[in-house]
Amino acid sequence: MQQNSKSSKARDNRPIVLIGMMGVGKSTIGRRLAARLGLPFVDADEEIAHAAGMSIPEIFERYGEAGFRDGERRVIARLIEEGRKVIATGGGAFMNEETRGLILDKAIAIWLDADIDVLVERVSRREGRPLLTGKDPRTVLTELSAVRNPVYALAPIRITSGTGPHEQAVDKIVEILGL
Repeated sequence: MQQNSKSSKARDNRPIVLIGMMGVGKSTIGRRLAARLGLPFVDADEEIAHAAGMSIPEIFERYGEAGFRDGERRVIARLIEEGRKVIATGGGAFMNEETRGLILDKAIAIWLDADIDVLVERVSRREGRPLLTGKDPRTVLTELSAVRNPVYALAPIRITSGTGPHEQAVDKIVEILGL
């Protein structure tokens, strides 16, 4: 758990945006954090699927990753503009320079981090992850982490999510935010 010096307290009205690798628990932790803080929760991937009228795998198949990322950027911008809430983003959202700039400028960005072993175990519980289709999850997650973690590290707050209950991560976030 760390807090960069540029972080500000969550008592302001900015949305709280959770970033990190697939499988780290952004949606589960986000739902619990929102409930604890009495805020709405939004899963950006669910919003993207709703806006497109198709599933994430279908969007990837029809429009490719670039088309998905463009829709993702627009949806996240709208969600942030709507005001104070907890938003769980997809694993690649923060990699888009424009999306990252928007999150860093207008929201409280929290990087949820976890060891590869934890991520592999968690992603094995759920289908429908386009970047893992037909591939070895450990290899893909290791390669993605090498590229993404230095970018995720730009978030002012980093929380490590381990093998324990997600409530532990929620407790850490609430403590760091001073709520």
